[in-house]
Amino acid sequence: MASEKVEWLDEQSIYEAISQAGTPEREQIDDIIARGLELKGLSFEDVALLCRVDSEELLAPVFAAAKKVKEAIYGRRIVLFAPLYISNLCANECLYCAFRRSNTLLTRRALQREEIQAQTRAILDQGHKRVLMVAGESYPKEDGFSYVIKAIDAIYAARNEHGDSIRRINANVAPLTVEEFAELKQAGIGTYQLFQESYHRETYGKVHLSGRKKDFDWRLGGMDRAMQAGIDDVGIGALLGLADWRFEILAMMSHIRHLEKEFGVGCHTISVPRIEPAVGSDMASAPPQAVSDADFKKIVAILRLAVPYTGIIMSTRENAAMRYATLELGVSQISAGSCTDPGGYTESRNEAAAQFQLGDHRPLAEVIKDIGERGFIPSFCTACYRTGRTGHDFMDMAKPGAIKSKCGPNALSTYLEYLLDYKPEGLARPGRNAIQSELICMSARDQKVARSLLDKVEQGQRDVFC
Repeated sequence: MASEKVEWLDEQSIYEAISQAGTPEREQIDDIIARGLELKGLSFEDVALLCRVDSEELLAPVFAAAKKVKEAIYGRRIVLFAPLYISNLCANECLYCAFRRSNTLLTRRALQREEIQAQTRAILDQGHKRVLMVAGESYPKEDGFSYVIKAIDAIYAARNEHGDSIRRINANVAPLTVEEFAELKQAGIGTYQLFQESYHRETYGKVHLSGRKKDFDWRLGGMDRAMQAGIDDVGIGALLGLADWRFEILAMMSHIRHLEKEFGVGCHTISVPRIEPAVGSDMASAPPQAVSDADFKKIVAILRLAVPYTGIIMSTRENAAMRYATLELGVSQISAGSCTDPGGYTESRNEAAAQFQLGDHRPLAEVIKDIGERGFIPSFCTACYRTGRTGHDFMDMAKPGAIKSKCGPNALSTYLEYLLDYKPEGLARPGRNAIQSELICMSARDQKVARSLLDKVEQGQRDVFC
């Protein structure tokens, strides 16, 4: 039985906004940028017009403004995480995905508790403190949805030789009922992440042929059910390359508006995955509406201006050069040292079991070294989840830019932990120099807080935060 049609997504309004935007003039772009720098976001019409900007002359100030907004809200810190794929079992038939049910080229696997803990320890041994738990959209028959809850318990219970454990699990699993979402919250997740894949109803129907995921409205209503269940940090996204990217961006803006209207809080994160090649999928190698590198960078900058308080996530789908370029345009979270096949962190990586091909295969330490050389501060912070700064409380600090006074000191303390405990080769001196340079740039108050946290870490305390 199909779900009740979601009414807030108005395709006609989106198309009208795109068609009416016209050719942007410099004065119009300057006005939009001025509004964006007020850190209050942009209107639907503003975003539609920015989508029309193509000339380097007009894009340059947009990119510069996006960088300013990101630094005003979050500073130069970049949050790091690792995806943990616990299963690639799936009952859906999605033409772009290696996990699709009919793909006989994929090696199927659902990790058991001991295997999940081995994967977790391998991630911890890199130095990570947070994971994004990912599963295909079906579970072992003997467990059903409880497989996800048991996996969360297994991840939190794992310890490596340092005695470290994962401090926060974010979850990317199939959309659930309100009752199941309540179980997920009780299990202790941070952000619940769900991509609509495409907000364009006709396109969605063409690429999702069967399974529960075929129901466009069930998936579109997933965030409403999550928030009704009490999960107040949610992350949305579209799989770029299925439909016109301008439509997808404006549809995401509609989704955010809806969440703010209904629940008083928008999304915590936005992800911007582009379709990448996947075993057994011709579509993944030739996306219907592939997004160019130039448009991809423009998308990131527009989102940063449009929703300044929201974290923008860049995965290892993209290569190192593109990841660095988008860090300057507003990205605030990246995965690193990633595997997208169940078991890949402790065994030889198996592309025949992975969801898609990676663009950046480098280990965490190398990624940290490179982003540090570009003036960014790596952060393993999970403090907001432990202090209750989620949902409304997070937004109350993020929207005016006050969250930086927490993010900055916490980033430095977690970076020092990483340097002391995991001793990455060649990073000890550059890492400490980066910490000292960042301290100098802080306000007197934030610097005092940061020095206090750093002193505690030097003295052997761990997981200290403000």
